[in-house]
This record gives sequence, C-alpha cells and structure tokens, in this order.
Amino acid sequence: MSNAMAEYEAVVEELKRRVYLGLREDNLDPQQVVALACELLDWFHSTDAILEVVERNPAEVPPAEMTALASRILEDVGFQPGFDLAPERLRTLRDALRIVARDLPTRGIKGEPEIELLDDWFPAGAGVRLADGERLNWAGPVLPSMCDDPATALTSLTIMIQESLLERTWRVWPVCPRHDLGVHGSEREREAVWWCAGDDGHVLASVGELARALGRRRAKQGCRQGSSFRTATVVRASA
Repeated sequence: MSNAMAEYEAVVEELKRRVYLGLREDNLDPQQVVALACELLDWFHSTDAILEVVERNPAEVPPAEMTALASRILEDVGFQPGFDLAPERLRTLRDALRIVARDLPTRGIKGEPEIELLDDWFPAGAGVRLADGERLNWAGPVLPSMCDDPATALTSLTIMIQESLLERTWRVWPVCPRHDLGVHGSEREREAVWWCAGDDGHVLASVGELARALGRRRAKQGCRQGSSFRTATVVRASA
C-alpha cells in the first residue's frame, strides 16, 4: 500500500468515526460530514448522498436532513462501528458467552471463559480465551456487526467456539445421542440452538441447555434399559 493511500485511509477512517459519534450522540458537526464527503469523492466514491453533501451549502441544509445524509454516507461506504464505538455490541457478546459457557462442561472445559478483543486483526473482532489460557478464534473472530442481535451474536460465538475446539482436538462435539451425529450451532426461528441433521433435522437443545438435554437423553436410555432388564427377569422367572 502506498503512503498516499495509507494516509487517505487513516483520514477517512477518522472522519467516519467522528461522523458516527456525532450521529450517536446527537451532536453532528456538518463540517465533518462535508469533509468526509469530499475525501470520499476525491477517491472516486460518488454516491447520491456524497454528491449532495458536496454540492450544497451546509449552512442551508436542515439538521434533520444533514443527519439523514450522514447516515446514508456511512451506509454507502459500509462503515461498521467497532466495539469501542458501540459498547452495547460488546455487552451483547459477553452476555452470549455467559450462555454458551454453560455448555462447555459437557466438553470437559472448566473455569470461566472470557471475551478477548482482537484489535490487531483485520477486520477487528473478538475471540474467546478459556480459563487455561487457550485461545479460541479459529476461522476468524466474531465481528462487531454480528452483535446487534442477541440470537445472531450467540449463534456466531457458538459456531466459532465449536470450530475452534474441533480444529484443536479433532474431536466432534457435541454429539446427538439419538443419531450419533455431530450437531452444529445454528439459528432457528430467532433462537440459537444445537442442530442435528438426523431424521430431516431436529433441535437437540437450545444453546446453554446442552447439559440438561443430554441428561434427559441419558435418563430415558437408562429407563429403557431398566425396563428391558425387568422384562427379562420376569420372563426368566416365569420359565
């Protein structure tokens, strides 16, 4: 990357952050919006919103209209605030970790895992650090944009944890006891679940409820085995 391009990207990124914070805090500076639009136009970004901001006198643009134009510009260039600018996304992800962590003891993992911010990655995101120091971030981090919705955040985090553990140990987890198939983290009807593909697909458990589901399955199997044993005993006694 050339020095000119690197400088341009740094300037534009900073302007995007300022415009986003202005929108978020209801304190938008129209001059920042104009500066961002001009920088983008200089490097051949020419959406309708960018052109309108550049061509109009900002003093004559009503605040509500400037706000709408600024939002459109950020959307046009695909700006996504990180965890530092949108801390509610990080809170959502940490809440998701507390849920999926309830399933980790079924994999033999002890202790409290933590979210680890990966600011030096591109794109920046978050992984998980287990209590023993093991890092789980295989196939890339969970991105801030995945954490606007709790179900999506939980599903994304579950998939990353599952794939990271598989890559580390080559051991399938979890396994559906009915079909002896590996199940996968999935979002179904706005809920994060452990999904088994057996018998045209079914939910093994909601994420966070895996131990309870596996316990019920073992209890049912035990009851069936006990019933078979009692039946065999009665038969032998009758004979």
